[in-house]
Amino acid sequence: MAETLMAERPVAATDALLAVQGLEAWYGESHILHGVTLDVRRGEVVTLLGRNGAGKTTTLRAIMGLVGRRSGSIRFDGRETINDRSDRIARAGIGYCPEERGIFATLSVTENLMLPPVVQPGGLDLATIYTLFPNLKERANSQGTKLSGGEQQMLAIARILRTGAKLLLLDEPSEGLAPVIVQQIGRTIRELKARGFTVLLVEQNFRFAQTVADRHYVMEHGRVVDMVPNDQLTASLDRLHAYLGV
Repeated sequence: MAETLMAERPVAATDALLAVQGLEAWYGESHILHGVTLDVRRGEVVTLLGRNGAGKTTTLRAIMGLVGRRSGSIRFDGRETINDRSDRIARAGIGYCPEERGIFATLSVTENLMLPPVVQPGGLDLATIYTLFPNLKERANSQGTKLSGGEQQMLAIARILRTGAKLLLLDEPSEGLAPVIVQQIGRTIRELKARGFTVLLVEQNFRFAQTVADRHYVMEHGRVVDMVPNDQLTASLDRLHAYLGV
């Protein structure tokens, strides 16, 4: 089914900011990804849906060069990156926000924001970031340990925006957050899309994903098994229930 869906939607090389073809990935001797193929167009928000262990996070980590071994093709902005180190991939303009967020606990909000280097022109300045995240402006001098889970998630996303990254890889940004904070994260992702950012988003909550994304890839056992445009998501609920077990 997935091969048919994706075959009906060929993507020109100039159309995709990120084009992944036949991606294989390993942690040590464990073969995790098996021929993952997907694309993300410029200015899109695309989600990876799937149960725990489906390979979603490993896909993001493989794109960043953070797995033990990988093969296949990953083209970002027209350039092949499959053999690049993770630091070069980051400098090319991909920002990664892991599920654990990686906030520096002893640094203030402002210090966390200023720490990553600028890698590309076009990053947001501090004033614009604080406009997007008013909660962070109020906590500018607070240490990372004193932030709520929602504030830490906002800070983890905001920190990437200064760097000039064109593509944001967000891993489970709604995980464990109160509904009102999830709504705020959703508004932020939609605002980033309006500002021209491209987002590849790992999610298990497809109801949240439906509020932010243009398309959804479904993963099972390290493979992409389906692709559903957002305007067809409601009509595809039975299929998604079967995939996701919800």
